[in-house]
Formats: sequence, C-alpha cells, structure tokens
Amino acid sequence: MNLKTKIQHIDAVKPIIVLNLEDAKELGVHPSDRVKISSNGKTAIAIVNTTTKSVNEGEIGVFDEVERELSLKDGDVVSLQIANRPKSLMFIRKKMDGLKLNDTEIRTIVQDIVDDNLSDIETTAFVVSSYMRPYEMDETVSLANAMVDTGETLDFGDNVVDKHCIGGVAGNRTTMLLVPILAAAGLTMPKTSSRAITSASGTADTMEVLSGVSFKPDEIKEIVNKTGGCIVWSGALNLAPADDKIIKVRYPLSLDPKSQLLASIMSKKKSVGSNYLIVDIPVGKGAKIKKWEEGKALAYDFVNVGKNMNIVVKCLITDGNFPIGRGIGPSLEAVDVLLALGNKGPRDLINKALDMAAAGLELAGKTDGRVIAEKILHLGKAKQKMKEIIEAQGGNSGVKLSDIPIGDKTYIVKSERKGSVRRIDNKFINMIARAAGAPKDAGAGIYLHVGGGDNIKIKDPLFTIYSEHERKLDNAIELTNKLKPVRIGGVILEEIG
Repeated sequence: MNLKTKIQHIDAVKPIIVLNLEDAKELGVHPSDRVKISSNGKTAIAIVNTTTKSVNEGEIGVFDEVERELSLKDGDVVSLQIANRPKSLMFIRKKMDGLKLNDTEIRTIVQDIVDDNLSDIETTAFVVSSYMRPYEMDETVSLANAMVDTGETLDFGDNVVDKHCIGGVAGNRTTMLLVPILAAAGLTMPKTSSRAITSASGTADTMEVLSGVSFKPDEIKEIVNKTGGCIVWSGALNLAPADDKIIKVRYPLSLDPKSQLLASIMSKKKSVGSNYLIVDIPVGKGAKIKKWEEGKALAYDFVNVGKNMNIVVKCLITDGNFPIGRGIGPSLEAVDVLLALGNKGPRDLINKALDMAAAGLELAGKTDGRVIAEKILHLGKAKQKMKEIIEAQGGNSGVKLSDIPIGDKTYIVKSERKGSVRRIDNKFINMIARAAGAPKDAGAGIYLHVGGGDNIKIKDPLFTIYSEHERKLDNAIELTNKLKPVRIGGVILEEIG
C-alpha cells in the first residue's frame, strides 16, 4: 500500500504512525500492530494507531521518530506493509507462564526495548511478568548484562568506586561528600546520578546548584581524568538505555520487581566501569524498605549479583526513620554540603558520609578507612577536591553560601506541644517541599531546625518552608497543616487522679 505522508509534529519517544481506519482495515492491521515503512531505500518499523478524523484515507500520519529516521516531509509517498511481531513477545509470555528465560531470550527482549520494537503495553507486560514470576539469580544477571551491552560504556581503569542509595530518605546528600573524599584519597569515582522523581531533590538537582551536570561521555572522561571524580546527570548519557525505558513504565504502576531493581542499579554501575560499589539501604518507617530483614535480604542479593558481574559490593543498612541533613530541596541541600565540606554541617550527614567513605576505602584495599576519611575531611582536602570538580564541571569553585539562591517567601512551622521529636516523616517532608516548588524551583524547600530525639518546648521552631512564589508557599502551608510531618511525643503517657 502506498500512502502520502502527513507529518504530525509529535515526539512520542517510540516510532508511531497513524492510519485512517479504512486504510488500516484494507491493510489488515489493528492498533498496536507493526508496519514496515519504506521510502527512498530506507525502512523503519513503527507501531500503528488508527483514526477516523485527523488522517484522511490515502494518508499516513507520521510521528517525529519516523520522520527523522526516514528523512520524510509532508507529501512524500511511502510504501507500507505488515511487519512481523517481535520474537520477544513470545519470551515475555513464556515468563508469564512461569518458565525460566535463558540468556538469549532475555537479551532479545532487552534489544527490542532499546530498539523501540515494543509498545508501552508490551513493555508493561515485561515488567509485570517479572513481578508475577520473580527472576532467579542467573536471569537477573543476564538482564543486567544485557542492559550494559545495549548501551554506552565508560572505562576509567582500576580502583573505580561507585555508590547507590535505595532512596526514600529526605536530604541524604552523602554522595556529594563521598565523591570528593574518595577522589582526594586517590580513588576514581565517576558518579552518575538521577534527578528527583518523587523527592524534593536528586543528587543531580543539588549538584546543578553548584555546577553543570549534563555532559557527553567524552566530557565526563576529561573531567574524571583531571579530578578523579564527577557528579553528573545520568539522563544525559546512553548508559543502559533499556533501563530508562523500563523505569518509565514501572513508575506509573508503582511496581518495583526485585530483579529489575537489581539489574537497573548494577547495569548502570557496570556501564561506568565500577570495580567496587557501596549500597546504602535505609530501613525504617520513613524509608522505602520498612523491615530490617527485608533490607538484609536485599543486601545479600546485591552482593551475589555483584559477584556474578565482577563488582565487589558492600551494603550498609542505615537508619531510614529520619531525614539526613537539615536542608530539603536543591539549594538548601547544597548549603548543607558546603558546610559539611568545611566540617561544620549537620553531624548526621557528615557521619553517614564518613561511614560510607570508610567502606569504599576498605573495599579498595586501604586499612583504617574511617581514619583516612576523617583526616581528608578535617584537613580540607575534600573541600579542595570538590572545588576542582565544580570548576571542571563549569561552576564557580569559589562559591560562597551567600551565592546560593534561597526562596525569599518563608514560613516557620512551630511546635504545638512540648516533648521530644519521635518522628520526622520523610515522605511528608518531601511532599511539602515539592508543594513549595522543589526541585523545579531550586531555592524552594524545607530547612529542619530539629532532629530525631531533640527535646523541644511549645512554640519552638520545627522547620522553615522556603518558596519562590507566594501561591506555592500557601500550598505548602496548607499541606503542612494537613500532614503534620514532625511527630512530638511527651514522656507522660497518661495522668490519673
């Protein structure tokens, strides 16, 4: 069938075309079927949508991906024929039936995801299949390796250390202390980090307050070769691209199959050539993982997957009941980091970063890791190294606290009772900071005046909300009154008589 091109000017991420319903019937295709499009010696496979309105009979609506691949313009004539269904659909069904997949079958699925040969519905089926039928260890390793092999890889030689946090804890910017400490110790730490999804800030969002974070692979190599470390946004790279496509499907469903979680993290670490990996697994009421036993089981899985991928893994099960640091939001977290690099910041943030640095140093064969890390921080070597990294990433190495933009619309939340701080809910704190504008508004967020176990009196300040807009500040105040994220408990449980 020959049809005339009608450019739709829609970026759908996947190759998609739209057919008039009558043409689709004549060709014998239905929505989500695939067609092969040919033009001027080039071919592309695309997923079909149908319409009775926006595309007339004899026309083919072309989305941006197909337009670019075939160099099409309005009015070009293309040839259309039915394409075969991807083999990977058969393997996804096999997993749904409870059967084990081999390495070749898993690699076929991953390649089809990378090549956009699967629709969102079909990729969702892949995610659901591993949720319903958990992968065995060798399947998980195959999935991780396939993700690595279908994307870019970076090579920084030996003694490459990396770190990952399972997430769920507000603040927790240990990465921005860990990288300069380990780099100052002579190790290599090319840290690729994400932006916030549900939190008030991701590491990349906070680092962006101080420097650029979007770089090409060659630029990252130059930065790391010069300084020993970097803190960059992973989204600007093509590391394990299948993982990014799978996450887009997983997130709306709130599905996090363990095999895909492990493969997701380990593939990204393998892609940057990590020899050693520190995994932070926060456990507690406010964290993603609520129970110690669950955290311990996940830690063993990380270690085992690491062994099969030639990465030495050490997991730290940490307290996830409270935020780490005082600032929640990009600029406020950046303030915490700069203070901590001067050994003046929040002690919980400093101590956790030192614990993780000690683990990294000891993984790389150095003894007395905590002593080495403390010395590097106290002598100002980590601060100097961070300046080098900031400058190499295009920032101002002489940045001062007064240079960091903080929202000028503020509201102080005060205690309505006396007692001790029993809980600061990570999820609620993040929700309020996001309502105030974080992370899009870098200066928005929350600054905590209290920590777990602190004794307070009535009208003592609990936290300050910062915003760049009055309307967003009002939204954050309204949410605070509803959620009450700081729980105060008294000593007296009951009075009688």
